[in-house]
Amino acid sequence: MDMMELDGSQGGGQLLRSALTLSLCTGIGFTMRDIRAQRRRPGLMRQHLTAVTAAARVGNACTQGVQLGATSLRFEPGPVCAGDYQFATGSAGSATLVLQTILPALWQAAAPSRVRLEGGTHNPLAPSADFIADAYLPALARMGVQASLELQQHGFHPAGGGVLQVEVAPCAALQACDFHDRGNLASIEATVLMSGLSSSIGLRELQVLADRLGVDPHPRHVRSVRPALGPGNVALVHVRHDAHVEVFSGHGERGVSAEQVGARLAGQVQQYLQGSGCVGEHLSDQLLLPMALAGAGSFTTAAISEHLVSNARLIEKFLPVEFDWQPHVGGWRVTVSR
Repeated sequence: MDMMELDGSQGGGQLLRSALTLSLCTGIGFTMRDIRAQRRRPGLMRQHLTAVTAAARVGNACTQGVQLGATSLRFEPGPVCAGDYQFATGSAGSATLVLQTILPALWQAAAPSRVRLEGGTHNPLAPSADFIADAYLPALARMGVQASLELQQHGFHPAGGGVLQVEVAPCAALQACDFHDRGNLASIEATVLMSGLSSSIGLRELQVLADRLGVDPHPRHVRSVRPALGPGNVALVHVRHDAHVEVFSGHGERGVSAEQVGARLAGQVQQYLQGSGCVGEHLSDQLLLPMALAGAGSFTTAAISEHLVSNARLIEKFLPVEFDWQPHVGGWRVTVSR
């Protein structure tokens, strides 16, 4: 088996998850050292362990170093198998990041798969379940991927307990796709989720979003999560254009007022609307890998993040592709080609 030596010190968990995905899709094994070396708590956290375990199960892989806090790992993939899988982080660690790790391998399998994921569904440092369902999966659908997500139970930090059910169909070959023009603005909608907290907090966040973005401030857009497994609050804004959808989120936290949460979220949305790029910052990073698997594609975005750069360079190690980004109408155009 071909093996690759990777340095994990220049990034976070994203580098590890991308390496796992690419290893499953290419059959190339890897060792990674200095995993998350520059983070406050280096090494593998629970959600990273779950991602490794999930990748190993889906891809019949042999692993070494899979333990909490480990800073090095060896991963030798076997054949990817479709199936009915269940994975749990055992914490509020992100279930959506685990999903993104194994999804490309499952759509390359020969038969449909079903995956139940337990953990966090709405975390500050990970894509929300709403983002996956309403922005990420629709973007993949344009490339030929057939996958659906059902949110069965919300999971907020620190309680966790969320449940996602995902179904994935085989996709023989991805279609190259360009995300350049988002089209005319169709709607901006806001929803506030509350778990174990007063609905008045959500109403205040919603009012700020109404004042700044013109969304409907009716109380029906504040939804109480039942059962409430622990305190949690997230405000979501769906920005729908004719050809593209982006989902933005703002999370309540101790010591931060509802007005601050709403204002920060509104600022993110306004920055996107004032720009000309089609794809938002987070989705731009997440589209790199499927586009590389397709062998071609491009998108426009407002900024080139460090995450995007490090992810692109890692992908180029596994696949015969090259990424390029050039200034384009007040932002950037990112292109992948063989």
